[in-house]
Amino acid sequence: MRGILRWTAVVAAALLVAGCSNGTSGGGGHRDEGKARGTTAPPASEDSASRSTPAEPELPASLTSQHLDWQRCEATKSPAAAPGDEWRCATLKVPLDWSEPSGTTIGLALIRAKATGGDRIGSLLFNFGGPGGSGVEMMPYYANTASALRERYDLVSWDPRGVGAGEGVRCRSDRQIAAAEDVDATPDTPQEEKAYLQDAADFAKGCQKAAGPLLAHVSTTDTARDMDLMRQVLGDDKLHYFGISYGTQLGGVYAHLFPQRVGRLILDAVVDPTADTVGHAENQARGFQRALDDYLKSTGQDPAQGSRKIAALLKRIDAKPLPTSSGRKLTQTLATTGIVLPLYSEAGWPRLTSALDAAENGDGSQLLALADDYNERDASGHYGTTTHSQRVISCLDDKERPTLAETKQRLAEFERISPVFGDFLGWDTAGWCHAWPVPGQYDHPQVSAPGAAPVLLVGNTGDPATPYEGARRMADALGKGVGVELTWKGEGHGAYGNGSACVDSTVNAYLLKGEVPEDGKVCT
Repeated sequence: MRGILRWTAVVAAALLVAGCSNGTSGGGGHRDEGKARGTTAPPASEDSASRSTPAEPELPASLTSQHLDWQRCEATKSPAAAPGDEWRCATLKVPLDWSEPSGTTIGLALIRAKATGGDRIGSLLFNFGGPGGSGVEMMPYYANTASALRERYDLVSWDPRGVGAGEGVRCRSDRQIAAAEDVDATPDTPQEEKAYLQDAADFAKGCQKAAGPLLAHVSTTDTARDMDLMRQVLGDDKLHYFGISYGTQLGGVYAHLFPQRVGRLILDAVVDPTADTVGHAENQARGFQRALDDYLKSTGQDPAQGSRKIAALLKRIDAKPLPTSSGRKLTQTLATTGIVLPLYSEAGWPRLTSALDAAENGDGSQLLALADDYNERDASGHYGTTTHSQRVISCLDDKERPTLAETKQRLAEFERISPVFGDFLGWDTAGWCHAWPVPGQYDHPQVSAPGAAPVLLVGNTGDPATPYEGARRMADALGKGVGVELTWKGEGHGAYGNGSACVDSTVNAYLLKGEVPEDGKVCT
């Protein structure tokens, strides 16, 4: 199943485009006058009197006093090597159902590399997005980017419930995933509409069978509560956190639930917390189209004309899939996925040019290879499960279930927003959670966090998956005196570590020294 609708892990996408190997080691002018340059983030720890929180059910000592048995990490997937010697892995027990903390527990896989310097602040938790991205897999890749932070923090990540090594969900076999790639994701006839919705219903049944009772307990709220238990077990009075993409939504929900426990929180590539299911799809249609326009400008093309050319190519592929060197066919769905991946990073733009040129000449091999990278398909035909986890989490979060009729009424607006991606993103609102066996929890997440320490939000004007307007909306939703916005006028999904010395130094000063920038600061 494709996942171009939902925000995806920034690091995973960038690594796929760049081909890196495993390492071992709102508009920015809006200002909140409640912030001023020179404000400081909270210190690493404070006395218990300053850490009061609303009354909550007391957790059993079997959870809060558990000892993590850190051992040498194993490889997360073949043929990748295991992380280096500095990395250690452990399993954290958390309640299956947070309303019954003394009941059944599940295990979450954690990974950690200890701080290299002597002036340690504490643990810095990372979530790389998705939802569905594996922190255990991605943390070692990201270590070089975060090397300055490791001087004073233990770098820690984990596989959230429903994800990866701990409690990951696989809803389909490789054979079933491959067969589903032939389903038209932008149906043109009643027969194609029926097949599209039937495929969605089949996927939901597969998830229900695979996940069992877990399916009702993989929400963002559940994971935010897991994070607070993680904080306690790791020995930190405050939560220090780096959330990317969907990880920003998770960070916002944590701040809402535990405002007095917020330490230094960075939210990069910020999800718009005010958007519902349709709103997110519309945001991404704008974001991906904006990134495509910037790409087309970089090649000397008029964006409107270039977009019409690509849309016409996709229509031809819809009518007649392209041959590839592997013998598989490039369908319209796969072609669109292949176009999406290089837009996550400016480094991928040359590869997109080559793939589009080849497709115009009748060869779909390069676009198919890009789509396979996005879908985590290896040379043997084995698929990863990020999109499975993404769907089980987001469909438990999102209450809205657009009907077929409602979707059709919105298609013209989606196509107006983006002639290339609008059709796919519009249809996806109908199929994503169709016939889902568990009801969604909310229209949009609650992130207001009165009384929390300043939270730094980084928005990138060229971000395709989480358009930069989301940073201002998150800042406003967190509340006056809490959300602080930093804007980067750049390209790609996410800002930190993507080439801006201004962004990197501002984030490092906040996390390492507690220096909060002026709200509305812009890095060019």
